[in-house]
Amino acid sequence: MSYSDTIDYLYGLRKYGIKLGLEKTDIILSLLGSPHKSFRSLHVAGTNGKGSVSAMLSSILAAHDYTVGLFTSPHLASFTERIRVGKEEITEEEVSALTGEIREALLHSTTPLPEPTFFEFVTAMAFLYFRRKGVQWAVIETGMGGRLDATNILTPAVCIITKVGLDHREFLGNTLAAIAAEKAGIIKPGVPVVCAQQDSEAEQALRTTAADRSSQLLMYGKDFSGKLMTCGLDGITFEYRDSSQTIIDLHTPLPGEHQLSNACLAVRAASLALNAAGPHLRTSALKEGLSSTRWRGRLDMVSRDPDIMIDGAHNPEAALALAEFIKEYLADRKIILVMGIMADKDMDGIMRPLLPLASEIVFTAPNYGRAASAQALSGLALSMGFPAITASSVKEAIDTAVSLSALPSASGGSRTSALILITGSFYTIGEAMETLGEKATLGSLRETL
Repeated sequence: MSYSDTIDYLYGLRKYGIKLGLEKTDIILSLLGSPHKSFRSLHVAGTNGKGSVSAMLSSILAAHDYTVGLFTSPHLASFTERIRVGKEEITEEEVSALTGEIREALLHSTTPLPEPTFFEFVTAMAFLYFRRKGVQWAVIETGMGGRLDATNILTPAVCIITKVGLDHREFLGNTLAAIAAEKAGIIKPGVPVVCAQQDSEAEQALRTTAADRSSQLLMYGKDFSGKLMTCGLDGITFEYRDSSQTIIDLHTPLPGEHQLSNACLAVRAASLALNAAGPHLRTSALKEGLSSTRWRGRLDMVSRDPDIMIDGAHNPEAALALAEFIKEYLADRKIILVMGIMADKDMDGIMRPLLPLASEIVFTAPNYGRAASAQALSGLALSMGFPAITASSVKEAIDTAVSLSALPSASGGSRTSALILITGSFYTIGEAMETLGEKATLGSLRETL
């Protein structure tokens, strides 16, 4: 099967929708010889920060000389971004070969099995790939929720739950307590849980599940903490503290004050996992792992002259974190905002913290069925008192923004003071990366999970 045919097949599975549950995943993995039992794992759930925490954990473990697998979603430009061993993405040839092998196993199954969803299939592919590559530790990010997510077939060494917010409400519930309860579904009996500081109702839901499963729960701000030393476009430096240690002079190149919590989650989880596995966390390897972490699409400066930054803020909490960074560290810049948002997201909540910071606003819609139209976004912005330009495509929006960046600002600024900020959805920034020259998956198709 060619890579083109493989991608067509995989994205064809989208027609089966999102079907939460573990039974089908369990059967598929059994047919493949239970590859998920061949490596130790860390399981990461939450609303915001999952990808950053997962990337930091993977890098820390690799710096301790382990072969590390990383499974994340969604991808930005290429499907191969989802599955990595060390710093290497799975190749297109390996994607095709594994897809054919899994399809063959399903075809010859004696157990009647409905067609898998996209995410069920790709989860099985990742686990099978990790076994083939001799992965010792795998960092696995949930696609959505936790309790019924296909990745929850794992029994990890440590569970990690990042900040919980109101997202995917049509699947997970309409309250923080309900969503947190779904995220808490990854907690396994006796397995420690490291979690971000939460709103009270989310915290209570997490604590209830942890207590019911006799799992130690360690919460940022209470059981361990961090102190921000510096923050800028080159990342953060910080100190980490828990009851047994203080580690100073830590640095990660991921920018934003919110990365302090994410980095401390990664340090605490890695310490628990490594200390339980035998060799203890080494400060030198920890510093190497954090400082070499790379994660695309979060406060990511992807172009100079003109300056273009992308950020995948796709819910109000992420948009607020982005806005706070701009106000604190980019206040002297003329911000030209390019924004495309999915229609099923909290468009008002995403737009409200960002629109007042922009000198110019360009709305667009990525090439995806769930995208809100540029006209709908513009109308909503106008109702808030912010007129905007509309563009028929992400490319047109970028071209418009580049033209605007060359104009002097009202205060007399020049092109060099302008920053084009592209945000609102991973779909939008993924398409922007393709426009700016990133290699794309055929057809530019992506999937939320």
